Amino acid sequence: MIGIDITTIARIEQLIKRFQNRSKNRFMTSNEQKWAIKVQSIAGIWATKEAFSKAIGTGIGKKFSFLDIEIYKKKSGKPKIKILNKKLKKRLKHRKIDISITHDAGFAIAVVVII
Repeated sequence: MIGIDITTIARIEQLIKRFQNRSKNRFMTSNEQKWAIKVQSIAGIWATKEAFSKAIGTGIGKKFSFLDIEIYKKKSGKPKIKILNKKLKKRLKHRKIDISITHDAGFAIAVVVII
């Protein structure tokens, strides 16, 4: 399973300016909000969660919400996904999940591969 997403960093910046912490609380966990300070990182989290939803085939909605997973960084800086939703965790129990996030030229792009 594979998912990819792209978003403009300006779009996420406008969302945050307009709705402040309320917008962050809708798609970021408290742990993500602690480490993701720059808007590029926040846009990367958004893109990763969208890409993950595409990889599992549900999109964002009733079966999967932004807060069902958490993006974190290993000591090496490699981004990882922690599954917080119990049903989803059970469904993907024996699967390996790899992600890649990049941002450049005003865009944030994420790829999620589930094997």
